Order: sequence, then structure tokens, then C-alpha cells
Amino acid sequence: MSLARPPVHHRALPAPAKVRTKAERAAVIESILDAHFPQPAIPLDHADPFQLLVATVLSAQCTDARVNQVTPGLFACARDAATMATLSAADILPHIKTCGLAPSKAKNLAALARKLVAEHRGLVPAQFSALEALPGVGHKTASVVMAQAFGVPAFPVDTHIFRLARRWQLSRGDTVERVERDLKAAFPAPRWNLLHLQIIYFGRAYCPARGHDPDRCPICAWAMSEAARRRERREGRSA
Repeated sequence: MSLARPPVHHRALPAPAKVRTKAERAAVIESILDAHFPQPAIPLDHADPFQLLVATVLSAQCTDARVNQVTPGLFACARDAATMATLSAADILPHIKTCGLAPSKAKNLAALARKLVAEHRGLVPAQFSALEALPGVGHKTASVVMAQAFGVPAFPVDTHIFRLARRWQLSRGDTVERVERDLKAAFPAPRWNLLHLQIIYFGRAYCPARGHDPDRCPICAWAMSEAARRRERREGRSA
């Protein structure tokens, strides 16, 4: 889904008072995210868990906007696992060819659908282990489906969340697994599913990978370390 960037602040923001611990930092960040994106929509268009699973597989190394452009045509031909299981990778590929890694994704989707029909009666399983056993489905994709289709607390870590967790000093992890662990420790489980979406939207609007001005970001202005801010200022001037 294409997201318009909201207006950003034009001066450095003061640090919230009395933010001394990671727990206090997390609480203030949570309140800011609630203020900016209280009810974020799921960015991938879908009608049911199967369509969400397919869209999430397609979203790897591809924008959500692009996925939302190709899935209507794909789902018009195969809206459920039983129908998609009758298609070959060659049948699926023309519908998704503008997505990154399209040939391997077409192969995985065909195999995924067949496995759902053979082992799960065509239904998407609501267990991490069963989801991660499907072709093309890793832990992040399984986490998205568990959180957004079944409401099971999960904290999928994509590139936005990985970047922001480190910028905001919520994690020093250098792997997705470590960042996920630290975020789960920082926030209560009932908030994980909402926070996952809020951080994605906030990152796109205020805290991008490139062209980021930490002094104008409502969170980085106070939560980012001074050394990291200086580094990003230098990178911004040299860009």
C-alpha cells in the first residue's frame, strides 16, 4: 500500500523527561507510536489467511504496493489453496513477474498450495512449526500470518523494524533473531501485533533508511545515541 509521508517536525525535539531505563524508553516510544498510528491497517490486501500467506511470501524483496498490484490478478485465477494447487509454477509466474525473485516465488507458491491441500485440507495452519515447514515460508512470514491472520502474539522483524530497534536503542542485536528477542522483552506480548505494524508505518513516514534526519524524527531526536546521530548527519551531508 502506498503511504504518503506525513509532515515532519522542523526542529530538534527535546528528550522526554526521566527516560533512564530501557523499560521507560519503550513506554515513551509506545505512546508516540500510538499517537501517530493508533490503528494501522495491514498493508497487504487479502481476504483470508491463505491470501495473506501468499501476499507475504510475495513481499520478500518487493514493496507492499507492488504486491497489492499483482495479487488481484493472481487471486482471480486461484483464490484458494485448492485452486492454486492445480497450477504449475509456469502458470503462476506471469501473474507475479514484476515481483522480485518471481521465478522462485512461483515455484514456492505452487508447492506451498499442494502441501496445504495434501497435509492441511487446503487450510492455512495456525502453528509456527507447520507454517515454517511450507515452501518459501520462513520465520518472519510465519510470524506475520500468525499475528495478522490468527491474532497470535508475534513480532515479525522486517528491515524497517530491524533498523529502528537499533536506532532507538531497544536492541544491539546484529541478527533478526536477537532483535526479535529484545523487542519481545521490551514490550508486553498483547501489544506485539499492533507495534509491529506501527513501527513499519512510522519507519516509512519518519525514519527511512536513506535521507533520514534524526533531529526531525519524533523518536530518534531523543532516543538515538549521540554518536549515531553524528554519523547520520555526516552521511546526510555527504549524500
